[in-house]
Amino acid sequence: MGICFSIDSDTKAPGYEPTTPTTKQDRSRSYSSSSPMNIKDLRQSPGHRNVDIFSYDELRLATKHFRPDLILGEGGFGVVYKGVIDEDVRPGYKTTQVAIKELNREGIQGDREWLAEVNYLGQFSHPNLVKLIGYCCEDEHRLLVYEYMASGSLEKHLFRRVGSMLTWSKRMKIALHAAKGLAFLHGAERPIIYRDFKTSNILLDADFNAKLSDFGLAKDGPMGDQTHVSTRVMGTYGYAAPEYVMTGHLTARSDVYGFGVVLLELLIGRRALDKSRPSRQHNLVEWARPLLSHNKKLLKILDPRMDGQYSAKTAIKVAHVANQCLSQNPKGRPLMSQVVEILENFQSKLENEEEQMLRVGSSSITLYEVPKDTIEAPATGKSQCENDRAYKSE
Repeated sequence: MGICFSIDSDTKAPGYEPTTPTTKQDRSRSYSSSSPMNIKDLRQSPGHRNVDIFSYDELRLATKHFRPDLILGEGGFGVVYKGVIDEDVRPGYKTTQVAIKELNREGIQGDREWLAEVNYLGQFSHPNLVKLIGYCCEDEHRLLVYEYMASGSLEKHLFRRVGSMLTWSKRMKIALHAAKGLAFLHGAERPIIYRDFKTSNILLDADFNAKLSDFGLAKDGPMGDQTHVSTRVMGTYGYAAPEYVMTGHLTARSDVYGFGVVLLELLIGRRALDKSRPSRQHNLVEWARPLLSHNKKLLKILDPRMDGQYSAKTAIKVAHVANQCLSQNPKGRPLMSQVVEILENFQSKLENEEEQMLRVGSSSITLYEVPKDTIEAPATGKSQCENDRAYKSE
């Protein structure tokens, strides 16, 4: 999971009008700065026409008075509950399963991060961003109402759920969807930098379609002649780009690095940081990156739970993408739009490969010989982190 660090006290909430993409590449339009910049503005001018405003009593009813057995997860932000909004909650409302996140007023995040989520998710509509259905800003209460993602987080399936098996094709599908979400944000008239890309912030629906969640740390990117925006360092250790950690200089390619870390986790089945392993293997990127350009060594460290589901050639190509994203030089990293194009080209081939595997009818047959001196297999048991839940709000 990783450790969150530093709060960016000088970040302003985004200010844009709602919009939907119109071009083939899902690039967003230019926006005007009319979104609420603080809680007072939000109460005076709700702002986002696609977002419902709920009372605290309505959300209390939707969660059966915030019943403990409906808790989906909890973290630095607060607690996330599963709920249902229907006729009993609001007359005329179509029955909708939701996830309701309640801000902990004494937690590590505050009104600024809460408002950032309202503004960013309130303005955007994209298949690979979690939909914000509504919010509550009543007295001291701060709640967000999202679409319910039935399969929980990628982190849960990849590292913590006993018996859960993410196939190669599912992992590549998730990688593509997450890449599309980032590419959409980066393609805005003023790019949006997500800033906290990690497995626990990628949520999955019942069909394992992936969507980005938790926009509390998102920030407007550079404009015009600007090469970067300067900010206090925030994010999660193990996923944050090295130049951002060192200088506070933030660009869209900082997100590309985080994507590379997650792609590496999907390939190898290990956490970005895992102190339960030998010391030289604590940091996944530092340990694995030198092996990514050596094909035989690479095949030894791939997640053995996927044996027989892919060709060595395809795995090597995906690893090459991860390696590019993890370049120490930000300019050496691809744009997310380029990553999407590459992964889309892989997708049809991956589907064909899995069909061939199914025709063979035996999981014991692989497309390459697994070396005998395989490096230690990834752990599939419990998380070393505290909040062992599907929804995380760090």
